[in-house]
Amino acid sequence: MTVSTVALASDHAGYELKAQIGRQLEAAGYTVLDLGTDGPASVDYPDFAAALAAAVTDGRAQRGVLICGSGIGISIAANRHPGIRAALVHDVTTARLSREHNDANVIALGARIVGPEIAKDCVDAFLKAEFEGGERHSRRIAKMG
Repeated sequence: MTVSTVALASDHAGYELKAQIGRQLEAAGYTVLDLGTDGPASVDYPDFAAALAAAVTDGRAQRGVLICGSGIGISIAANRHPGIRAALVHDVTTARLSREHNDANVIALGARIVGPEIAKDCVDAFLKAEFEGGERHSRRIAKMG
């Protein structure tokens, strides 16, 4: 699958990192679907996870990047939506493996955990990696529904 559109969403803790990643993606030629939040005022991350999940499952975006303070809450919220496989990643290796082994269509980052340069590298690795497929990985993905 060719990735042309990437959905971004965050809560207030991830707002600044989301803006940086958005600029990186646009510079790399991706279309960015920014689903908010649009400032540092406190908001509820499940709302933004739901908006991104809808964008990925309805085809407006091929991949998604979610950001909250730790990445934990927003990844849990996203994974409640059918068709979403959101992986909480902390480095390039986990970002790459989320695609290669788990066919993740969304990654979650913790803005208070991962620095901006590592976060940008994670997004790049995630978008460039492909699902390896094969019987072993495909069987496991199928069991998740």
